[in-house]
Amino acid sequence: MNVLTTDNGKTTGILSYLTIIGWLIAYFGFYQNNKSSLGGYQLRQTLLFYIVYVVLHWGLALILGPIWLTTGIFSLGYLLDLVNFVFIILWIIGLIGAINSEKRPIPFLGERAQSLFSNL
Repeated sequence: MNVLTTDNGKTTGILSYLTIIGWLIAYFGFYQNNKSSLGGYQLRQTLLFYIVYVVLHWGLALILGPIWLTTGIFSLGYLLDLVNFVFIILWIIGLIGAINSEKRPIPFLGERAQSLFSNL
């Protein structure tokens, strides 16, 4: 039996959570040839998850970095650590849903991702 026809998108979902490279492998290697509702659901979620993380993390660093350097009163490192912690928790929630073959939305992002990337 072929993995692509028996997992109904579970492999695609799990791979999509393993960095951006994993997302690309999941999309081009698994999803494009065997589209499934679970695989598409997880790909949409993780795509928005990665976009929001990069924009928020780098945006905070670029905006608040000069303030921190000039004043020293605002601890940018602690804020970025908090952002990382929150995104790790969201990532774990999403990954558990993918492992369990569930369409469980990532809090704050999951439902929005489904509407933003509905053509994926």
